[in-house]
Amino acid sequence: MTAPATGPSARDIVLGRIRDALALAPRREVTVPRAYRTGRTLPAEERLALFTDRLTDYRARVHLCTADRTAEVVARVLGERGARVVGVPAGLDPGWLTEHDGEVRVDTADVPAAGLDALDGVVTASAAGCAETGTIFLDGSPDQGRRALSLVPDLHVCVVDLSTVEAGVPEALARLVPGRPTTLISGPSATSDIELERVEGVHGPRTLDVIVRTDV
Repeated sequence: MTAPATGPSARDIVLGRIRDALALAPRREVTVPRAYRTGRTLPAEERLALFTDRLTDYRARVHLCTADRTAEVVARVLGERGARVVGVPAGLDPGWLTEHDGEVRVDTADVPAAGLDALDGVVTASAAGCAETGTIFLDGSPDQGRRALSLVPDLHVCVVDLSTVEAGVPEALARLVPGRPTTLISGPSATSDIELERVEGVHGPRTLDVIVRTDV
């Protein structure tokens, strides 16, 4: 039997050559221009209309309500989707699920992916939104939970306060804390990589319901 070859692997050789090349290359200070358009605003009605239009175009369902009807609308959406076993982040307002007649499971870091996959859906809050792109931002805050919680279950019900929805991307990003894990959601997960056929639910929820609280 031939003894296995010893010495550096092909990977080590390639990475070594890259390090040698970088060491010989001259160092240059590069200044990246940051002349973004900032400070844009829109009246609340226009922000809501634009945000709703973009989300609907992405095939998300949008539900409008006032803050005092959050639990009612959450329960209705979950019922329409047939979601009985629902996961929530530990910091979510428990009052939002008081009218749901199914099981509510509070997520913890030790719940495996298989446990998340067993959920019928998940309910979270959000950190910010962008009306121009119809994008929702999650930043891992206690009422939004870890990234896996909003990506593994097939249904995501996300509650967005209109007061956190900005006109453009730079304004929305200014609401986020640098260094926090950020998830950007623009409609249900979808791809058209294979023969340009749209497939939903590939790398995230197949179904997105957005509850916009218009008075918060």
